[in-house]
Amino acid sequence: MTGVPLRVLGIETSCDETAAAVVDDGRDTLSSVVASQADLHARFGGVVPEIASRAHVELINDVIAQALVEAGVALGDLDAIAATHGPGLAGALLVGVSAAKALALVTGAPYVGVNHHEAHMYAAMLDDPALEPPMCTLVASGGHTLLVAMDGHGSYRVLGQTVDDAAGEAFDKVARFLGLGYPGGPAIDRVALEGDPTAIPFPRPMLADGLDFSFSGLKTAVVNYVRRNPDAEVADIAASFQAAVVDVLVTKLLRAAQETGMTTVVIGGGVAANSALRTRLLDEADAAGLRVVVPPLALCTDNAAMIAAVAAYRLRADGPTPLDSGATPNLRLA
Repeated sequence: MTGVPLRVLGIETSCDETAAAVVDDGRDTLSSVVASQADLHARFGGVVPEIASRAHVELINDVIAQALVEAGVALGDLDAIAATHGPGLAGALLVGVSAAKALALVTGAPYVGVNHHEAHMYAAMLDDPALEPPMCTLVASGGHTLLVAMDGHGSYRVLGQTVDDAAGEAFDKVARFLGLGYPGGPAIDRVALEGDPTAIPFPRPMLADGLDFSFSGLKTAVVNYVRRNPDAEVADIAASFQAAVVDVLVTKLLRAAQETGMTTVVIGGGVAANSALRTRLLDEADAAGLRVVVPPLALCTDNAAMIAAVAAYRLRADGPTPLDSGATPNLRLA
């Protein structure tokens, strides 16, 4: 980056994580605090929007204060205040946006609204400050599965996306059906370690069909298999389901890299924490002669450091976001 370094406070409340972080110039993380609501939603088997919003209201001030203390900075030391303004749950987004705009008014610092998808693409840059576009990115989470060509900062082409369930949503639904609890991704990853990923030949939806994704049929295939085979080993079911998802994600990411001619591939989002996906991608990308960047687990799940990272670039490129702007639950990347 060029110009005077920017110190940004980022706030993330798009779903069920209340997070705040301080990042210098989009690359150097001074603090990153995340308060998880997983226990609040576990008994419901998924995120309840009203509960999430109320929890954000209760947690947001303490999380921001902790991020500032851990970074060793005061509000007056900040050059910008950023928050996720979409996509996400409307009520949850409004908590973070409102907090960020209030702090911007108090301090006089500019407010920057950040796209959650874009932030996941920047998470890898916090782990590898030398990383620069162009690169091919897979963003896979509970609500979204996107393949994006990042030609430059702020310059994106969506190459593929889910036509029904996102990958993370499929993990949650299958885990709930198998009685493994919430959140489903870590639960299936853990149980799958004891199973045989080749035990059950679950389908690979749309594997040979372009760069879009579909996981609804795979979820249905798991449900039908279990109903026909009630005594099947849960570990084998979990491992075989996980293998099918990973196969589709890795195959399409590498295909996207080949079609765009990009030599760097990156993953982000909660599903990027999956151990089988990380191992498979590292192996296959290396075999294909591609550079692969896999962020640490803390940067895969929702966090505010990635929000602050994007904000530094956006502020320089676009200037502040108007304070009369709101939250956009269905915000698109491009």
